[in-house]
Amino acid sequence: MNTLRNNYLKDKVVILTGASGGIGQVIAKALATRNMRLMLAGRNPDKLQQLAESVKAIGGEAEICIANLYNKEAIDLIIDATLEAFGCLDILINNAGIAQNTAFEDVTVEEYDRIFTLNTKASYFLTQKALPHLLKSDFATVINIASVVAHKGYVQQSVYSSSKSALLGWSKSLAAEYYKKNLRVHVISPGGVYTEMVALARPDLMPDEMIQPEIIADTILFLLEHRHTNAVIDEIGIHRANKEPFL
Repeated sequence: MNTLRNNYLKDKVVILTGASGGIGQVIAKALATRNMRLMLAGRNPDKLQQLAESVKAIGGEAEICIANLYNKEAIDLIIDATLEAFGCLDILINNAGIAQNTAFEDVTVEEYDRIFTLNTKASYFLTQKALPHLLKSDFATVINIASVVAHKGYVQQSVYSSSKSALLGWSKSLAAEYYKKNLRVHVISPGGVYTEMVALARPDLMPDEMIQPEIIADTILFLLEHRHTNAVIDEIGIHRANKEPFL
């Protein structure tokens, strides 16, 4: 059965945003083990090129798209680059995001706009642009990386919590609107994952207590390997082992 599921993933075309970041790099390498074709989108050309070489060495295909999702032109750039390179699109993984650690009273309009633009607006309109191409695939899948803060507000993360709540909200609406057209929409909501970004936002967390990026990658593979079953997991929540369960 595992071999059969792996064959489902071979040559599937994936857009992965935030590919040059810590979680993105691990996700890309995991997808490469299934011989998938990846469009790696991010802002750091050196990291993207190194990652593309790693993906190819593992067994996948990879192209890079240097795109800053704070700029609306990046959306067309990513989609156009994917279609030019691979001719189709099966899976979109909205992984790009930014966290915050600011007291509510100190949040500025600029910080609010910056976080919402990347965490919510960019993924929303990238998905909108990708949708016609996804719907041509029998594997049409959108995976949005949200956060536990979409369900539980954390101190000094009011904007981050709001942006991830909005991401979860539009994911639900997208799923309801298009599931009859064979689009699967999944949300993964982890707690603190060990990356440079989270280390800056939550310096109080110890690295060995945090979720490792490999867990997120494994979760994505689990969802994709079960894409052709008649069961759907809408959202997966993942918390740190030292956190109280079901909160």
